[in-house]
Amino acid sequence: MKKLSKLKVIALALFAIAFVSCDNSDDPTPMPVDKTITGLAVKNSNLKILVQALTRAELAATLQGSGPFTVFAPTDAAFTAFLKTTPYATINDVPKDVLTQILLNHVVSATAKSGDLKTGYIKTLAKGSASTSNTLSMYVDVTAGVKLNGVSNVTTADVVASNGVIHVVDAVIGLPTIVTHALANKNFTSLVGALTGAGQPDFVGTLSGTGPFTVFAPTNAAFTALNTELAPGGIAGVSAANLTKVLQYHVVSPGNVLAATLTEGQMVTPILTPAQKFTIQLTGGAKIKDASNRISNIIITDVQCANGVIHAIDKVLLPAL
Repeated sequence: MKKLSKLKVIALALFAIAFVSCDNSDDPTPMPVDKTITGLAVKNSNLKILVQALTRAELAATLQGSGPFTVFAPTDAAFTAFLKTTPYATINDVPKDVLTQILLNHVVSATAKSGDLKTGYIKTLAKGSASTSNTLSMYVDVTAGVKLNGVSNVTTADVVASNGVIHVVDAVIGLPTIVTHALANKNFTSLVGALTGAGQPDFVGTLSGTGPFTVFAPTNAAFTALNTELAPGGIAGVSAANLTKVLQYHVVSPGNVLAATLTEGQMVTPILTPAQKFTIQLTGGAKIKDASNRISNIIITDVQCANGVIHAIDKVLLPAL
């Protein structure tokens, strides 16, 4: 009997130990999986430099927030190529304030899947060097894939996160200048051709500078209409010197003049020398009356660049030549 009792005691003890062990979690509760934009980036072996950059710029926690965000995420190869165009050897060498704005230029405050993207402008979270509340614009071109600011292509779309979406891109999207946006938008090819034409000053160098500039940019259709207006010689009949005056008549500096600050009857003085003004008219929509009393409609406003702002117009402005 004593032997049987001892066996019962041992059996009960072993049962108690087993019960306590199970109660102390042999199978611990798994840690929650981070499915935020930052969490998914950390898990992607091609986005290591991006994660490093986000951490250094103190944006990793931001992109773990509620969002929603859309992030155009450059690959490691994209960052490596970008660094070769700078004086910096590694991402840690880029000044933190500069790095922060470059990264924010890849972030949109909304969920924009590939099917939501349309050709046109969207706003990033970057301010660049422009002292304005109008954040930098990004030009999206979906005519053949998805191209951003004319420099970066989406290679992997719609990586869905709990707080938004990631699109992997093949190039770092630098802070856009006036020239960047003029080149990116195919509706400005005639303007770019005129600015870079024979006998013209270095408009590209000037409009890539610090500025700030305000450019009233005629579309391709505006140049086509001008060609008809100037028949029979057309634009080709305009001397290089007069074309320079016409182009200068579209540029205001210094200034980052947003549409909301334009007023009825406002007289604007471009960089043309000797000075000639044009007049803002707001009744029935924003318009410009040039020195020749011709009316141009402002059809796109506030395309924000790091060195100024662009407003698209539907007619070429003509000074008195």
